[in-house]
Amino acid sequence: MTIRISPSILSADFANLERELHRIESADMVHVDVMDNHFVPNLTLGLPIVQRLQEVSPVPLDVHLMITDADTQAPKYAETGASSVTFHFEAADDPVATAAAIRSNGARAAVAVKPGTPVTQVLHHLDAYDMILLMTVEPGFGGQSFMPSVMPKLADARAAVDASGLDVWLEVDGGIAVDTVPEAVRSGADTLVAGSAVYSGDPAERIADLREAAAAARA
Repeated sequence: MTIRISPSILSADFANLERELHRIESADMVHVDVMDNHFVPNLTLGLPIVQRLQEVSPVPLDVHLMITDADTQAPKYAETGASSVTFHFEAADDPVATAAAIRSNGARAAVAVKPGTPVTQVLHHLDAYDMILLMTVEPGFGGQSFMPSVMPKLADARAAVDASGLDVWLEVDGGIAVDTVPEAVRSGADTLVAGSAVYSGDPAERIADLREAAAAARA
C-alpha cells in the first residue's frame, strides 16, 4: 500500500502561496481547503485562486471543498486541472452524479464524510469514487486535535475497499502528525493530510518524518 502525503496550505503563509507550494515539492499532492463560511464557519479561498494555484504548483492539487451546493460547484473545480476534487457527502443532493461530473472534467472524484456521518452511506457506491476522505476533526479550522473515534469507520472503509478490489484511496484529514500517523495508517489510511505538522517547521523535513512514521506503522 502506497502512502501519500498531502500537506494542507491552510497552515501556509497566504501572502506567499507560490513560495509555500515550492517548499513542499517532496510531497505527493497539496491539499487545498476551500471554505465558504456556510457549510463550515470559516472562509478561505475560491475558484479563481485555485485556478492560479494550479498554474504554479509543482505538485498536483488535492482540492477539498467544504462548501454548500457541491453538485453545482465541484465540477467547476475539476475544470481547473486539479488532480483530485473532494466534495462533502453532506453537501450533495446526488453524490454519485456529482462524482461522475468531476470525473468527466478530468479529475479524480472524492467524497468526504464528517466524523459523525456513517461511512456506510458512501461504501454502498464505492465504484463511484476514487477516494474517500474521512475527517478526523470537525471540518472548518486547522490545528484541531485528532479524533481516534473515527478509526473504526476508517477500518470499515479499508475492509470494504480491499474486498471490492477497487483502486479507492482512503484519506484522513485533521490532527495528522508524527504521533497520530501510526494509528491512522494501521487503521487503513493511505493518504495523509497534514497542515501545521508540515508548515510549523522545515516542510521537507516534516514530510520526511511523516513518511518515516507511516513506513514504521506499516512494518
